[in-house]
Amino acid sequence: MSYLAPSEFVTKMVDAGESKIFMSTKDTLIRAYMAGAILALAAVFAITVAVTTGSAILGAVLFPVGFCMLYLMGFDLLTGVFVLTPLALLDKRPGVTLHSVFRNWGLVFVGNLAGALTTAVLMAVVYTYAFTVEPGAVGQKIAHIGELRTLGYASHGEAGWLTIFIRGMLCNWMVSMGVVGAMIATTVIGKVIAMWMPIMLFFFMGFEHSVVNMFLFPSAMIMGGNFSVMDYLLWNEIPTVLGNLIGGLAFTGLTLYSTHIRTSPKRGFN
Repeated sequence: MSYLAPSEFVTKMVDAGESKIFMSTKDTLIRAYMAGAILALAAVFAITVAVTTGSAILGAVLFPVGFCMLYLMGFDLLTGVFVLTPLALLDKRPGVTLHSVFRNWGLVFVGNLAGALTTAVLMAVVYTYAFTVEPGAVGQKIAHIGELRTLGYASHGEAGWLTIFIRGMLCNWMVSMGVVGAMIATTVIGKVIAMWMPIMLFFFMGFEHSVVNMFLFPSAMIMGGNFSVMDYLLWNEIPTVLGNLIGGLAFTGLTLYSTHIRTSPKRGFN
């Protein structure tokens, strides 16, 4: 069959979380680095499509190509390990501790950030002819997005911070559904379709993805965006990371685990 039953793919989720926790530091960093770099390239591809065609929905439709590539290559995003690794702890897998979960998150964060920054610098060179000319329409669009999604949130104060957090939650609800969707299918085309749908949704809806933002905001600053590193951290990355963690784990990881692994006894009718 090309489809796994829920009890089977949720067990697969726990197994994957356990495997990632015990992965070597070198492999964790390499896989996270490549995931950050590829997802960043997909983001700039989607923005380029939207700018050149004038169609935001077309950019969103094409953005998932990056997520599909990195997942099929076995690379890791912070948003994915946020969902999978805690399940191994919850399932009491031998040797899995809270410290080991945090260690995995830290390594993946560093790797994703390094990969995203690499793509940001490389694309900045491309868009400015090695910093000898001003960025064109795509570069200016990236700079504008960076300002809008930092200073724009800051202008609303606490309500802006809460909005980013909620957008981060909604984002990883969808992204983690893409991760799980790939585990449901056993064929490449099935995995791609299952990943494509929720990833397209999150991108078009403007939800906040911590790894995409690791590229978007440094790139925006390079392109002339008028905001600071502290603006980026306080008014985007920190609430986005927290929202990604809570949203993916609460809406996807824990719900699937609690009903398909920790299934309650069936009700009687006596």
